[in-house]
Amino acid sequence: MKLSGSRAEAFLKAPDPSVRAVLVFGPDLGLVRERVQRLIRSVVPDAADPFRVAELTPAALKEVPSRLADEAASMALGGGRRVVVLRDAGDGQSGAASSFLARPMGDALVVIEGGELGPRSSLRKLFEGADNAAALACYGDEGGSLAGVIQEELKAAGLMAEPDAMAYLTEHLGGDRRLTRAELGKLALYMGGPGRVGLEDAVACIGDTAALGLDDLALATAEGDHAGAQRVLDRLLREGGQPVGMLRSVARHFQRLHLAAGLMAQGKSTDQAMAALKPPVIFKAAERFRRQLSRWPADRLGKALDLLTEAEVDCKTTGMPAAEIASRALMMIARAAARR
Repeated sequence: MKLSGSRAEAFLKAPDPSVRAVLVFGPDLGLVRERVQRLIRSVVPDAADPFRVAELTPAALKEVPSRLADEAASMALGGGRRVVVLRDAGDGQSGAASSFLARPMGDALVVIEGGELGPRSSLRKLFEGADNAAALACYGDEGGSLAGVIQEELKAAGLMAEPDAMAYLTEHLGGDRRLTRAELGKLALYMGGPGRVGLEDAVACIGDTAALGLDDLALATAEGDHAGAQRVLDRLLREGGQPVGMLRSVARHFQRLHLAAGLMAQGKSTDQAMAALKPPVIFKAAERFRRQLSRWPADRLGKALDLLTEAEVDCKTTGMPAAEIASRALMMIARAAARR
């Protein structure tokens, strides 16, 4: 079965005992790992317990394809239900998973951790179509879900973000759940104790860390710096960045340009339009943002946003390499900017 949204969250809180195996996959690797850990802890209090938690790799299954079923059927020394975790899974493990789901032995919960799996993926299709299995897709936090994560982390540290600070945090976080939590942890350390987080605090702590590479990518793309955008894109991919997260970050930048261009069309000056944006444009990027407004009229900004949206959909639905889809879309926009 396919689980998403509130159904996925409800399942994570109380997994259906009839579900023998769960596939957790998607571009947000931090969220994938977080959900895998939650599933393990729903069965075993100590995720590091070697007697009740067994970890497998694709290489181990290649040598002994039956090992997944064998581990699931094994009993824990000392009693208790077990969890079998298969890391870094892909379509090559579809056969072993299919064999287990056809005749599940024992009572262990099997958790399979995957990366980006397109809709044509045999592993994904298997779990989405099986009655005794579940598939949980993990995409980058955005909108209400991202705000919820931020509020949860800040509340745990006795902090509350002022509206401008919250707007800034949602603008600069969200591509990867693990990175989001790490950056908010640094913000809590920076604040030094309970209190209210202002915009200056958020910018001082996060402005030059989590979003630096993504900001560079957005600015270079909007400026028509084809070579610069490609260099940043290549670096982010080498560092494990997710193409969908990159597309969303660039789209947020173009949405802000589009909003400012609309205000200018209503008679506001460039400075007035930029001042109206929430959160405001960071001082060090203000001049570049101003130049981009003169380069991009509102109608062309709309077309660029359409292209970014189509690229994100293609990343999720076509089964083609997401990095290539993102690169093609970003370079097309950069070339359009260069042509003015």
